[in-house]
Amino acid sequence: MLEVTELNTYYGYSHILHGVSLTVKQGEVLAVLGRNGVGKTTLVHSIVSFAKPATGRIKLNREEITGLPTHQIVRKGIALVPQGRRVFRSLSVIENLSIPFPCQTKTRDNSWDLEKTFQVFPTLRARRDQRAGNLSGGEQQMLAMARALVSGPDVLLLDEPSEGLAPLIVKGISEVIQKLAAGGMAILLVEQNFNMALKTAHSVLVMSRGQIVHQSTPQDLAANHEIKARYLGM
Repeated sequence: MLEVTELNTYYGYSHILHGVSLTVKQGEVLAVLGRNGVGKTTLVHSIVSFAKPATGRIKLNREEITGLPTHQIVRKGIALVPQGRRVFRSLSVIENLSIPFPCQTKTRDNSWDLEKTFQVFPTLRARRDQRAGNLSGGEQQMLAMARALVSGPDVLLLDEPSEGLAPLIVKGISEVIQKLAAGGMAILLVEQNFNMALKTAHSVLVMSRGQIVHQSTPQDLAANHEIKARYLGM
């Protein structure tokens, strides 16, 4: 599904990503862990061309997408749920969900409609006419995820989806992610919530100073006290 090879990204003269490589397979949840400022958000921004990689390659379903405009990347099958949700607060739920429709393509057969999205997030069906700014934090996160799904992605990028949410809501978000993966979606999950990431993911990466310093199963990372202490402050 998604292949990232030797990605180097700069902000001005600051070298943020140092040769990052990863692969997310169909039906897999790959979690990326690390402290603040290690390059996790820059990684997902590089994949969707919010930040332009200086070198490296990005492939989706074996097709080169490195450096394409963001709207083309979305049409090819990658969707981002950004950190902080970033819903359009003055628009209703249904208006927020209508925005990605132009990104759907007739050549791909997995495009989501509103009904399918409401089956995943039934709370949003009941709130469909409410302004997004009046939703709770958990409901706004559901809306941000639903908005990404409506574009019909093969690969879903999630940047800190549990941030600021109550444990019960986090548990529900984790269950949705697992169901999406079970349906064949490839998911790259950027998280600081260690327990949520390990319960959700099939495999995990740890980043430090723009590099991947550890890769393993969640079970192996949970048992690796040296890596947790050195790179995650645990």
